[in-house]
Amino acid sequence: MKDEIRTKGLDIEEIMERARISGDKFSTYSQERVDRIVKAVYVAGFNQRVYLAKLAHEETGIGKWQDKVSKNVIATRYVYKDIKDLKTAGILKEDAETGITEVAKPIGPIFAMTPITNPTSTALFKILISMKTRNPIIIRPHGSARKCTCEAARICYEAAVAEGAPEDCIQWIKRSTPEETIEMMGHKHVALVLATGSVSLVKAAYQSGNPAIGVGPGNVPVYIGSSADLSFAVEQIILSKTFDYGTVCASEQSVVLKFNIAEGVIAEFKKRKAYFLNEVEKHRLEEVAFNQTQKSMSINVIGQSAYKIAKMAGIDVPEDTSVLIVRYATHEVGIKYPLSLEILAPILAMYVVDDFIEAINMCKRIVSYGGMGHTISIFSNEEDKIMYFAEVTNAGRLLVNTPASQGALGGTYNGLQPSLTLATGSGGKNITTDNITAKHLLNIQRLARRTFIPCNPDFTDIYLDETIDAGRIDYECGR
Repeated sequence: MKDEIRTKGLDIEEIMERARISGDKFSTYSQERVDRIVKAVYVAGFNQRVYLAKLAHEETGIGKWQDKVSKNVIATRYVYKDIKDLKTAGILKEDAETGITEVAKPIGPIFAMTPITNPTSTALFKILISMKTRNPIIIRPHGSARKCTCEAARICYEAAVAEGAPEDCIQWIKRSTPEETIEMMGHKHVALVLATGSVSLVKAAYQSGNPAIGVGPGNVPVYIGSSADLSFAVEQIILSKTFDYGTVCASEQSVVLKFNIAEGVIAEFKKRKAYFLNEVEKHRLEEVAFNQTQKSMSINVIGQSAYKIAKMAGIDVPEDTSVLIVRYATHEVGIKYPLSLEILAPILAMYVVDDFIEAINMCKRIVSYGGMGHTISIFSNEEDKIMYFAEVTNAGRLLVNTPASQGALGGTYNGLQPSLTLATGSGGKNITTDNITAKHLLNIQRLARRTFIPCNPDFTDIYLDETIDAGRIDYECGR
């Protein structure tokens, strides 16, 4: 019966009730018991990293299975190493001076949506941080990635239960209508909606009436400064933009550079088999890569090779072409110039500017079209310019001399916390700019013991006397 609900029928009330019951039981588990479950889930997911990557590629036809293995490794091993020593049960901290004791509490059932671009890695990641925090999770996969996402959930669930996790701590919805998905997001038993996907999906999560962390588009610009090692910068950008064929939302979308290094940068791109489109080819690619009706990238190009995309557009390029690059004038940003927007494929827009300030303004304009608060990349060896860039741009992550796709995910090229959910702060309508991880799935209860005695038992009378100023009160209270 339970398997039927997970795979065939959809009784929302029963699914939610099971999650609630599971959560009640899970909340009684000790840290030691939780950590054994988390390790078992990590090991199970990691050991199936190749199988799940191939399954995802086979089902979706997106990206490269080899790079999906890397994503699965980040989602399991790197995340596990980051959270394994995090206290998520019992007393977190005691402060004798203030009398405050902090106690970790689970938040409750999590409703999590996963994308077509990272279907198994996102599921593994969200399950792992949910188990670490004693929160049952319900996974709703993208419609075109049901098989691989549900398989990832099954693998984790069996490992968790075998190690003593409560029944139904992980559930997965094989199919649901948009109306059913909205109903589940807003259900009274859901403590948090953890949404990764389209703009409309994230918007629906925030309108559900429940707390939500939703992550949408990035539209990441990368600035190459005059002091940068041009060969290194281009190499890293290619490394990032071809990683799983550009399906990470933090992958570079536009390259911004000064005119005095343009010739050198273009030569470095061509050396690495980038193809620069002429005006006719540019318009052909725009028509293929962008859906004008939906005002978003075409699903047909997501995670496809540069050669395959060019072929769709009737453009003749070498089969080993790494990326397709389109030159735009500095005023050509926005919906009329669709390749200046987020395209999760090996396609880059390029802007050549006069000076550093114009480069900054260019990057700010680019992120204003679908990338506010997400990620910006810079290649520079001038610390003052790097810091100024950080001060005046709106990005949760400013990546320095780093491939943006891998760098934003954390744990590889820098000390950012490994995550498959990259928050965007107020700019992107998120509550935080963090890489989301286990600490965001906790309620912290604070026991506040009485430790202070007011300096004057009748202190309220002092405040009621409007002739007494702050200096006198401070003096009388010995402050």
